[in-house]
Amino acid sequence: MSSGEKIYFKFHLRLFWSVMAVFILLTASFVWFYISKEKQYKIEMLNQRLSVYNRCVHHNLNNGLTFNAAVENDFGRTTILDLKGNVLYDSEKKDVSTIENHLNRKEIQECLQNGNGYDIRRHSETTGKYYFYAAKLFDDYIIRSAIPYNNALINDLKIDYTVVWIFLLIVSVLSFIFFMVMKQLGQNINHLNDFAMRADKEGNIEYAPTFANNELGEISQHIIQIYNRLMKTKSDLVLEQKRVLKEQEQQALIKKQLTQNISHELKTPVSSIQGYLETILTNKDLSPDTIQHFVQKSYDQCNRLSSLLYDISNLTKLEEAPEMFVKETVDISEVIASTLSDVGLLLSGKNISIDNRTKGKTLICKGNPSLLYSIFRNLIDNTLAYAGTHIEIGIDCYKEDETHYYFRYYDTGIGVSEEHLPRLFERFYRVDKGRSRKSGGTGLGLAVVKNALLNHGGSISAKTHYPSGLEFEFSIGKK
Repeated sequence: MSSGEKIYFKFHLRLFWSVMAVFILLTASFVWFYISKEKQYKIEMLNQRLSVYNRCVHHNLNNGLTFNAAVENDFGRTTILDLKGNVLYDSEKKDVSTIENHLNRKEIQECLQNGNGYDIRRHSETTGKYYFYAAKLFDDYIIRSAIPYNNALINDLKIDYTVVWIFLLIVSVLSFIFFMVMKQLGQNINHLNDFAMRADKEGNIEYAPTFANNELGEISQHIIQIYNRLMKTKSDLVLEQKRVLKEQEQQALIKKQLTQNISHELKTPVSSIQGYLETILTNKDLSPDTIQHFVQKSYDQCNRLSSLLYDISNLTKLEEAPEMFVKETVDISEVIASTLSDVGLLLSGKNISIDNRTKGKTLICKGNPSLLYSIFRNLIDNTLAYAGTHIEIGIDCYKEDETHYYFRYYDTGIGVSEEHLPRLFERFYRVDKGRSRKSGGTGLGLAVVKNALLNHGGSISAKTHYPSGLEFEFSIGKK
């Protein structure tokens, strides 16, 4: 045997036995699983048959029959016990006073716990025989039936190994086929190895008569030496150029969309302010009340414009300079309490009740107080703007692990359609065109929430709260 033949022989045998080890393990697991399930199935079928008989005895007793009349003498052994394990009746023994208490029997213990119980093979102290017992619990007593553990019962519980033998035969055939495939594979690897070594020495890869099929295994290292010198760098450069171009295109598109959105959002309040002021300046005969109304409208639009600029500034800093937000030790439950205190009048004005389950908890993290405040404030502002009146808001830290706190925030308002949920955190995304403007929203609140959570090592998702409303689940990192 040549050195080349030794290479492929060792390789294909090593691969064959590695796969076969897994195959044999899976086969053994299947056989064990099948035998266990088949045995359990037969036991359960027998237990169900005895349980049906126990219910028949119970039915007879409810119809006023005596113990002797209620049982079937040719069925097997029947025992009736009280709930303390004392034998009231036994079809195999007339004088039950001499029978010991059965409370410690396996089937009786299971019956008292689960309503049903059985024991597969146990020696009876009363009759001296082995039985399969099945007990069922009724209101005032336990009925236990038993079948002698004889040859007939052993045959009933016997496992049918036909499926196992068929499966083992299939496994043997597949193993033989796999071995032949691995042997052919080893031969191919040997030829490919010789070809690759010649190609590496000569510098030029040409088709050789000994090259039969596709290369595998040990030859891969020679192919890397030949092709990677010329092709890998070129391929990597092409991929990198494509990636950079794609990123540049995406960034340009995002910037274009963001610029358009910001321009549009800024134009709306500015146009409104301009319109109100122009009306005041060009109409000298306006009443003081009308002027006051227009000035108030202009002031409201200024506030909206200020909020919009503040949110844009925060988003820009979160994306481009997150280090500007200094982190310190913060108790999130105190941040939530402070937020709820600030919006208390707004909530009561819309008859919105609060279920704050974080009250009294200690939720310490390393975070920026301002950003953490903005998370809960924007969620509440979103509810105030869109959810409606006479509803409930719920806030809860439902879980924590070594690295994160997990929160749930919900309202029972009008909610949002399923198709809008994945896009709620996009900048300026609106479920209903113009809804944010009418309600005074900037369209950036949930985007601020998402980016503030990312800054704290967390994430957020939205879903429908049943029976009505909107629910957010989010996490905040502890460090």
